[in-house]
Amino acid sequence: MENNFTVKQIGVICTDENGFRIELAPKYRKALIGLDNFSYINIIWWFDCCDNKTDRSVLSEAKPYTKGPDTLGTFATRSPQRPNPIALSCAYVTYIDADNGVVGLAYIDADDQSPVLDIKPYTPSLDRVEEAGGPAWCRHWPNNVETSGNFDWESEFNF
Repeated sequence: MENNFTVKQIGVICTDENGFRIELAPKYRKALIGLDNFSYINIIWWFDCCDNKTDRSVLSEAKPYTKGPDTLGTFATRSPQRPNPIALSCAYVTYIDADNGVVGLAYIDADDQSPVLDIKPYTPSLDRVEEAGGPAWCRHWPNNVETSGNFDWESEFNF
């Protein structure tokens, strides 16, 4: 069942005094054509700080959320410690500079210089779930990306 895959980094996430953005490698800039008509994008990126044997072997977390159960399987968390340290973030696009390969973001929950693997447009017909369910311990979380920026996430996570 085990396969090996080749994944190519297309750019990096930058988080600094100039805000949040994706900077693409020059050869991928042409892939931005038409993206400026989307207000949100899904960004697939790599938790590079957790790309090691120890973090990749974590299959459960002890009390990862302050209001959650004592133990959760890795696939029931947003923890960076996972068999494949792949992350997915939905972000609001503030600007696109296609000539320089830069996509400005309102916010992203990634570290500076995290590798970007892919960008996909957020499309409500495929990405939005009108009535998503979840466990009681996290039902107080915001119902959407727009309001999650004002939420005190630091008090929710133990990782």
